[in-house]
Amino acid sequence: MSSKNSNQPVVPSAREALDKFKMEAANEVGVNLKQGYNGNITAREAGSVGGQMVKKMIEAYENGLK
Repeated sequence: MSSKNSNQPVVPSAREALDKFKMEAANEVGVNLKQGYNGNITAREAGSVGGQMVKKMIEAYENGLK
Protein backbone atom coordinates (compact mmCIF):
# COMPACT_ATOMS: atom_id res chain seq x y z
CA MET A 1 0.00 0.00 0.00
CA SER A 2 1.40 3.39 -0.99
CA SER A 3 1.60 6.19 1.55
CA LYS A 4 1.60 8.86 -1.17
CA ASN A 5 -0.88 11.66 -0.44
CA SER A 6 -3.30 11.98 -3.36
CA ASN A 7 -5.10 14.99 -1.87
CA GLN A 8 -3.64 17.41 -4.37
CA PRO A 9 -5.55 19.78 -6.66
CA VAL A 10 -5.63 18.81 -10.33
CA VAL A 11 -4.51 22.37 -11.09
CA PRO A 12 -1.81 23.24 -8.53
CA SER A 13 -2.20 26.98 -9.12
CA ALA A 14 -5.80 26.68 -7.84
CA ARG A 15 -4.69 25.87 -4.25
CA GLU A 16 -5.19 29.46 -2.99
CA ALA A 17 -8.68 29.71 -4.50
CA LEU A 18 -9.64 26.31 -3.06
CA ASP A 19 -8.43 27.34 0.40
CA LYS A 20 -10.48 30.54 0.18
CA PHE A 21 -13.52 28.54 -0.97
CA LYS A 22 -13.08 26.16 1.98
CA MET A 23 -12.91 29.05 4.46
CA GLU A 24 -16.07 30.63 2.99
CA ALA A 25 -17.93 27.30 3.22
CA ALA A 26 -16.77 26.86 6.83
CA ASN A 27 -18.02 30.33 7.75
CA GLU A 28 -21.39 29.59 6.16
CA VAL A 29 -21.90 26.48 8.30
CA GLY A 30 -20.43 28.03 11.45
CA VAL A 31 -17.18 26.04 11.67
CA ASN A 32 -14.16 27.98 12.89
CA LEU A 33 -11.27 26.98 10.61
CA LYS A 34 -7.82 28.48 10.75
CA GLN A 35 -5.07 28.47 8.14
CA GLY A 36 -3.05 25.27 8.23
CA TYR A 37 -3.79 22.22 10.36
CA ASN A 38 -7.31 21.89 11.79
CA GLY A 39 -7.03 18.59 13.65
CA ASN A 40 -9.09 19.99 16.51
CA ILE A 41 -12.40 20.01 14.58
CA THR A 42 -14.78 17.07 14.78
CA ALA A 43 -15.55 14.73 11.90
CA ARG A 44 -19.07 16.17 11.86
CA GLU A 45 -17.72 19.71 11.43
CA ALA A 46 -15.28 18.64 8.71
CA GLY A 47 -18.10 16.81 6.93
CA SER A 48 -20.37 19.83 7.08
CA VAL A 49 -17.66 21.98 5.48
CA GLY A 50 -17.10 19.43 2.71
CA GLY A 51 -20.82 19.03 2.19
CA GLN A 52 -21.29 22.78 1.88
CA MET A 53 -18.47 22.93 -0.66
CA VAL A 54 -20.07 20.18 -2.76
CA LYS A 55 -23.47 21.85 -2.51
CA LYS A 56 -22.04 25.14 -3.79
CA MET A 57 -20.11 23.41 -6.61
CA ILE A 58 -23.24 21.60 -7.78
CA GLU A 59 -25.20 24.85 -7.61
CA ALA A 60 -22.55 26.61 -9.71
CA TYR A 61 -22.56 23.81 -12.26
CA GLU A 62 -26.33 23.83 -12.53
CA ASN A 63 -26.34 27.61 -12.99
CA GLY A 64 -23.80 27.14 -15.78
CA LEU A 65 -26.20 24.81 -17.57
CA LYS A 66 -28.87 27.50 -17.83
